[in-house]
Amino acid sequence: MPSKKILEQKKEQVSKLADKFKKAKMVIFTEYRGITVEDDTKLRANIRENGDEYFVVKNSTLSYALKEAGIEGIADFEGPTAVVIGYEDYVAPAKAVNDYAKDHEFYKIRSGVMDGKAIDCAEVKKLASLPSKDTLYAMFASALLGNIRNLAVVLDQARQKQEENV
Repeated sequence: MPSKKILEQKKEQVSKLADKFKKAKMVIFTEYRGITVEDDTKLRANIRENGDEYFVVKNSTLSYALKEAGIEGIADFEGPTAVVIGYEDYVAPAKAVNDYAKDHEFYKIRSGVMDGKAIDCAEVKKLASLPSKDTLYAMFASALLGNIRNLAVVLDQARQKQEENV
């Protein structure tokens, strides 16, 4: 049986991980068996570029943390598990993991958590297919400017017609 000190350390790890899950917008669970150190370093850097986290965690710690965070519907894990946590964006972490998985057959997306609710692999992949937050902002701004431009043209035409009638 583990010592009291070790049990306290494990409880603290579980609690910290549960807090991360509660703060996260997006959590993705992957199986990374077969990844090289070089590829792992590149993937971590890509994920951290967006302010997200990537780390490996023991399955037992993960299960306890999910329970403590009140997240249900995630199946028990077998084999090595890596966790990706996105705090600001749903799409960026999903894209990073999905893009890597497309190029590396051994890397598997297992499931995820979005806003505290369990999602499956297919839902993670759907998120990955969406445009990035910056792209969506640009699309919105373009549509908004286009509407303002059209309004200005209509108002100018109305003004010209008013002047012709005076």
